[in-house]
Parts: sequence; structure tokens; C-alpha cells
Amino acid sequence: MTWTWKLEDAEGNTLDTPDSDLGSQGDAESWLGERWREFAEQGASTAVLQEDGKTVYRMDLTPAEE
Repeated sequence: MTWTWKLEDAEGNTLDTPDSDLGSQGDAESWLGERWREFAEQGASTAVLQEDGKTVYRMDLTPAEE
């Protein structure tokens, strides 16, 4: 199984996503956890976790307001 992330902007357009072919869901989630702020600053608003090309879940990258 291959776990990857797809990044989307607010309109749902796919953005360039760094290579993220990872071996497990936990590895994929950790990978995104270390980088999501950088991606949000570059215009990504949603991250889509995929397993072998099928969507597992979508996650909002908009920081919570304090």
C-alpha cells in the first residue's frame, strides 16, 4: 500500500505536492503534521490523504483562530 497526500487550494484546484509516497497511514499523517503550516502559507487549504489512489479523508489546513 502507498499513502500519499494531495493538496488543494480554496477552489479545489490541485496544487503541486512534494513527493509523499509513504508506507503507512501513520507515516503519512506525521509527514503532513510536520509540514502543513508551510503548505497553508503557500495557498493550500485542504489536504487529501489517499491510499493507492483512493481518498481516505480530507483535512482542512486553515489554522484555528485563537
